[in-house]
Amino acid sequence: MRFKVFLLSIIIVVFFSCDNTEYETITIATPIIMSKAEFRNSVEILNPQIIDQSGKIYAYGDYIFINDMFQGVLIVDNTNPENPVNKSYIKIPGNIDIAIKDNFLYADSSIDLVVFDISDINNIHYIERLEDVFSIYDYEIPEEVQEVNWNNYNIETEVIVDWIITQEEREISDSNDDFIEIGGGDFALTTNNVGTGGSLARFQIVNNYLYTVGENEMAIFDISNLAEPFLETTQYAGWNIETMFQADGYLYLGSTNGMYIYSLSNPSNPVYISEFVHWEGCDPVVVDGDYAYLTLRGGNLCGQEESVLEVIDVSDKSNPQLVESYTLENPYGLGVKEDLLFVCDGTAGLKIFDKSDPLDLELLTQYPSIQSKDVIPLENVLLIIGEEILYQYEYTEDGISQISTFSF
Repeated sequence: MRFKVFLLSIIIVVFFSCDNTEYETITIATPIIMSKAEFRNSVEILNPQIIDQSGKIYAYGDYIFINDMFQGVLIVDNTNPENPVNKSYIKIPGNIDIAIKDNFLYADSSIDLVVFDISDINNIHYIERLEDVFSIYDYEIPEEVQEVNWNNYNIETEVIVDWIITQEEREISDSNDDFIEIGGGDFALTTNNVGTGGSLARFQIVNNYLYTVGENEMAIFDISNLAEPFLETTQYAGWNIETMFQADGYLYLGSTNGMYIYSLSNPSNPVYISEFVHWEGCDPVVVDGDYAYLTLRGGNLCGQEESVLEVIDVSDKSNPQLVESYTLENPYGLGVKEDLLFVCDGTAGLKIFDKSDPLDLELLTQYPSIQSKDVIPLENVLLIIGEEILYQYEYTEDGISQISTFSF
């Protein structure tokens, strides 16, 4: 009997010691869905709401618009920057981006584009919806996600309005047909009174056109009749597009592995000019004159471990060239104003560079306490958004001086 127990123990030990299966932790997004009928009747103008997760910011006139990720937009009255006031909230399921021209606000609502008349900020009107103009595969998925579980989602009758994020331990060789990896190409489908977005924006208005980008697709809307925009065309934009910036008749698209340049010589049909390729990383871009500035955030799921600020000579749009690179901590958005370059460097705080010589940037000052995601340098005020706070600063000879903080 003892011998049998001993033999069984050896078998168990040998069996488990030979199990060399390797596991990995996968971050999965499962869509929160709503019927299209309910979804398209869910827009509301509400009193100020508490933001669940802050997204992008947009400035227009005396107002600041703060995206509440996938939920809507909080409107802040900034007539007095020392005392910003919650004004109202527009409930827009599936919203990420907005753009405004002549008091008409354009917003994505998952697969749709919606239009609001904000000429009377106390009496906002919901006036138009363009249905099914955005591909579900161009819908913004949370950054940390590696796979999407599309199980039980009916593309014909339902729409994605948010995501549930979970983690799963899985054998490295394991697979599941209900999941797809993020970034698959198989699913690709100013002038006037225009507001200002940050470097993380995917919406840009240039004259009579609204340009929007998703992961692989650019949509071009004719907004010559502001109240009745129409989709002019869609076209392939590039690989894993994250941001869009416009300057001097060109669109600059930031992707995880490069920057694409499009000419607006034919505004209804942007023409591809060139691509600047870099190693993989999360990539917003801003442009000033002959130089583009990109922050590449490495680590996690963004790509390489290194995080850098790159300076690219774009004087020859057909042949952009890297001219300088600077090491950063974990950068997000950035902005330019005259000879200043503002970089939101994550846990390292806000950094301000003198860019009077783009080939030799000088770090003027650093504010470690300003944990920020994006920045908008306006004429007289610097807007900075963090996880739960909107910061406002005035420009000084030595850097910036705080005007106010606004918790949302």
